[in-house]
Amino acid sequence: MTTSPNAQTRIVVPDDRAMVSLLGSSDEILKFIEASVTSDIHVRGNEITLTGTPGDNAFAEKVFAELLALLDKGQAVGLDSARSVIGMLTADANEKPSAILSHNIVSRRGRTIRPKTLNQKRYVDSIDEHTIVFGIGPAGTGKTYLAMAKAVQALQDKRVNRIILTRPAVEAGEKLGFLPGTLFEKIDPYLRPLYDALHDMMDPESIPRLMENGTIEVAPLAYMRGRTLNDAFILLDEAQNTTPEQMKMFLTRLGFNSKIVVTGDRTQVDLPGRGRSGLAVVQEILDGIDDVHFANMTSDDVVRHRLVSDIVDAYEAWDAIEARRAKKSKR
Repeated sequence: MTTSPNAQTRIVVPDDRAMVSLLGSSDEILKFIEASVTSDIHVRGNEITLTGTPGDNAFAEKVFAELLALLDKGQAVGLDSARSVIGMLTADANEKPSAILSHNIVSRRGRTIRPKTLNQKRYVDSIDEHTIVFGIGPAGTGKTYLAMAKAVQALQDKRVNRIILTRPAVEAGEKLGFLPGTLFEKIDPYLRPLYDALHDMMDPESIPRLMENGTIEVAPLAYMRGRTLNDAFILLDEAQNTTPEQMKMFLTRLGFNSKIVVTGDRTQVDLPGRGRSGLAVVQEILDGIDDVHFANMTSDDVVRHRLVSDIVDAYEAWDAIEARRAKKSKR
């Protein structure tokens, strides 16, 4: 790669197959990069020429360099890869997107679960580094899915003896005894998303056996009361639907050689009677306590359809407007 005095940067791709992968099907990756950077991009044979200011060229060059680094690691490169690389370089030029996007957590049958944004990588790292981690953010940011992957990894590496997955069954008012059917039938609708994630990360045939012998436990939050959970990776999902008392009860279940991850979205509270959410106040309560970490995700970390991020931003803007209106009406 050489930069000429007239603000042109040439990138030579020695491998024809790498060049094809870099451009994407029907040049979709190239078109996306062209729309995302300021420099003009011209491709001829195995050479990419960037024309623009030195700073603009340097940024575009980094984009191509990181995508090539992913290809060198044997990873497939697609439109999502290009979007993630550009997003990360825009957020923090000191981080190497290729290192983040090649950070494997768990793999099963050719599918590997990895962080896809800078914040997701920091969240994953915080789970390794802290005993209690709160993953807070909108839907689609991977906060529950990545925590589940870290739980499976910890079990496979024998760092814990069991995984405990729990959610508050708010719609049933936690009064599961009044629902028809067996315990499994009662709790299944509330815990189904956790089962679905497990099936993505483990051999589905092994899950019933692991649940039967207690290695994996999936239960409503109400069933955590009065227990001390040792040698376990404990995940509380949908924590915005806990009361402050339930949050305290859950966190104090922590035993020796255990790790807790709490995930939730403060904007999706379903508590009856507009009750106060335990997730909304816990950071204020635990702020400054050693080995407790709060990882905050934003719409930039949404890894679902592009529109999901736009919808999250639109609702946040609407909420801000409504809050200002409510404040004025009280005056």
